[in-house]
Amino acid sequence: MADNLDIKQFMDKVKKMEKGEKLDLSSGEDLSIGIMNLISIEEHLFFSGGKTGDVKYYNLLDEVRKMRVSLLKEIIKEYNGEVWCISKHLLAASMRVMEVGTKALKNGEKEKAYDFFKKSYDLYNLFWGLNLGVIKPNTLSKEKAFEEKKEVPVEYKDEKGGSLLGKMSTMIGKVLDCCRE
Repeated sequence: MADNLDIKQFMDKVKKMEKGEKLDLSSGEDLSIGIMNLISIEEHLFFSGGKTGDVKYYNLLDEVRKMRVSLLKEIIKEYNGEVWCISKHLLAASMRVMEVGTKALKNGEKEKAYDFFKKSYDLYNLFWGLNLGVIKPNTLSKEKAFEEKKEVPVEYKDEKGGSLLGKMSTMIGKVLDCCRE
């Protein structure tokens, strides 16, 4: 019962946002993509340092990390550990899943690629839902979402059979308008 109330409250917030002015997040979205790339650079520097044994890569990693943290503060207004950490990981996961999709597409695996792209987009929209306050961090835990059930399903389905994450992504995507200048 509580799950249905949370979903209804979420949908009500999105509908209010849709009826009002569309959010112009084009600068924020551009910045979020830049941050995704900085996270990837951090990962590459880490692996380069490990492979070569050269600490200069770790020193560069530290500089890139400082820049990423500074830029992330432009988007993430709630600095408590959970929102910050979840946000960073959502961006990182979105970027990596997108890259896997791109490789699948290159290899001619179109359906697989499209599935990865959808998942990447859902993760990206979840990042924005969290940072616009549409989604509260305490609703992201499976334990909270399924506390009445003994077994946690692999993927939460809404009453029409679609995934909750997919439904949230679609609604948030309608509110965001990345093409507005």
